Amino acid sequence: MHPTNGNTAQRQEITLYTQVFLTNTDFKKLDLYPQLAASKPEISADGLEYTYTLKDYLKWDDGSLITAEDVAFSFKANVCPLVNNPHAKPYLESIKDIKVVSPTKVIFVMRDNYVQNLYIMTDFPLMQRAYFDKDNLLANYTFDQFLDKKFVADKDAKLKAWAAEFNSPKYGHTPEDIVGAGPYKIESWESGQTITLVKKKNHWSEGKTGLFENAFPDKIIYKINTDLNSTKLEFLNQVYDGTASIDIKTMLELKEDPKFVKHFNYKFMDTYNYTYIGMNMKPDGVKHSKIFTDAKTRRAMALLIPYNDINTIVNKNIYNRIATPVSKWKDDCNKDLKLIETNLEEAKKLLAEAGWKDSDGDQVLDKIVDGKKLDFRFKINYMTTTPAWETTAKLISESMRKANVVAELNGLEFGTFITGITTHDFDMMISSVTGSAGPDDFKQLWHTESWITNGSNNVGFGNAKTDAIIEKLRITPLGEERNKLSKELQQIIYDEQPCIFMFGQKRRVIMHKRFGNQEYYYEKPGILLNNMKLISASPN
Repeated sequence: MHPTNGNTAQRQEITLYTQVFLTNTDFKKLDLYPQLAASKPEISADGLEYTYTLKDYLKWDDGSLITAEDVAFSFKANVCPLVNNPHAKPYLESIKDIKVVSPTKVIFVMRDNYVQNLYIMTDFPLMQRAYFDKDNLLANYTFDQFLDKKFVADKDAKLKAWAAEFNSPKYGHTPEDIVGAGPYKIESWESGQTITLVKKKNHWSEGKTGLFENAFPDKIIYKINTDLNSTKLEFLNQVYDGTASIDIKTMLELKEDPKFVKHFNYKFMDTYNYTYIGMNMKPDGVKHSKIFTDAKTRRAMALLIPYNDINTIVNKNIYNRIATPVSKWKDDCNKDLKLIETNLEEAKKLLAEAGWKDSDGDQVLDKIVDGKKLDFRFKINYMTTTPAWETTAKLISESMRKANVVAELNGLEFGTFITGITTHDFDMMISSVTGSAGPDDFKQLWHTESWITNGSNNVGFGNAKTDAIIEKLRITPLGEERNKLSKELQQIIYDEQPCIFMFGQKRRVIMHKRFGNQEYYYEKPGILLNNMKLISASPN
């Protein structure tokens, strides 16, 4: 829950209630929602200056107004090279400077016409400068300094000390240290069990109405439950009020139960999210063997995935196959790319062409790598908190064994899994990406810098050519030229097969009928709990 360093879908959801943003996403209109800003920004003729006028009634919990100084600090803290948020930094490289004109007016000066200049504000919660930087240290540094790769930040003793304090885990785990200007605060957090949000008293949002100003429930309790049978029973007994992350099997079973249907609304919602299998293209050769370093081997892995079995057994045929990371609802989706289907014989052929053979007759492929015999044996990582992924991993392992490839199951708890993929400590892993309706910035997921800095390019994809395409995409406005560039990049990703794209996800949403204002959204998290208003007692 750290204001800059957290990077999970769960954190993103909770910050909607505990934090405030300059602009947020209007889930109804799929447009910008001015939150601290009074309106969308005024944009200069050259498209490089964005002037925001701020509402003059949003306050921090100590009663002080949220000002332009807080806005400038929030974004400067995010670009500080000593702040531990490599996943976020690529989005902020387009900011050249932030000018504080007055307490209620701030100008973002951009380096170029980055395609997400309007949208990046929705991803960064605002922070109180007086709380996180009491000595106003960051005012002594410019954006240019922080973004200059020659700036040696860790030799600056004062900055290093500030960053060490700011990066402290307490700001992400200790309820009293997780502060924000949203209408809710974290009251308690039992790791792996519950997170409880409580409505603030005498908050600035009182008397205000809107998607993020509403605060109808006095308390919101998140309960973590990975036991499918328990989850089902808790809904049937009306212990839970709702969810947007239940597994498909349980959802389908529940909707056949008359008791459940009597008490709950439910829906499958399309999303911009997808599941994929990532392969470590740049292993160290010591802890992780050099197995997935060539495209033929990686394509063979894609041909060995039992897509139909996974979709039938795990997804109950609810999901749709995908061939590219770009949503089919976007104009730049490369729809010429064909789905890769399971093909054992073609996989065996490609593996042989890549040099893999069973030289010693032990029913495991091998080849000579760096002068030593290397068995085709690796671990497939998945989160134990996502039961469907364990089943998926088992089906993949069984299918690969038919080609004399050994994929060992390696279930990990959430934190260990995330740490592993961000530090490239894996062979193969099952994961997902949360997308949005906005234009894609491919830098975070596909640029080589995002591998070097432990960003979100976990697999190690890319070269000078793809980096150049990505950089150009960032400053090319929506239209035919950008669509052409995006499709070219998707074709290269398809050919190089750094990931195996599996399924476009559908969100499973459940909400008790006792609550009004029920609206479901394509954008994450699918429902806004702050808008759930009790309209009746629970029916028997």
